[in-house]
Amino acid sequence: MNLSKLESILKGRSSQPHQLIEVLHDVQEHYGYIPEEAMREISKTLGVPLIEVYRVASFYKAFKLKPTGKYVITVCNGTACHVRGAQLLLDQATSQLGIKPGEVTDDGMFSIEHVNCLGACALGPIASENGTLGHHMTPAKLRKLINSLNREVKKEVKHA
Repeated sequence: MNLSKLESILKGRSSQPHQLIEVLHDVQEHYGYIPEEAMREISKTLGVPLIEVYRVASFYKAFKLKPTGKYVITVCNGTACHVRGAQLLLDQATSQLGIKPGEVTDDGMFSIEHVNCLGACALGPIASENGTLGHHMTPAKLRKLINSLNREVKKEVKHA
């Protein structure tokens, strides 16, 4: 973990516990998640007990404690989506990508999340890609989306 960026995030925030959530957002924006090492440094710098930093970081769904793929496929499993076939979407994503919710593909490009609600119940079932909602999703539509993202990945690798 590159500590120079973390040091710049924490600069001028020493002994300012009220900055905790803002600092966590800044760390996640830079690293893509909140590493344990960063939580330890945040604790020391802000003067917040480590257990409190972890409690806040793990309480809010917006914070990630593990790295995610470049493309995060999120499947809603709220009641409205569930009764409209959300499990079929989750099955499609897991079989197509070969990972379970919370895991990342070996190439680091994809991860799958499954959440209780995305707040668009009338449009369910919902699956999103990096926060972009796909409404009235079907396994076939999700397969096409993942295939399209895979083509993008291959283009990026080819041009790198």
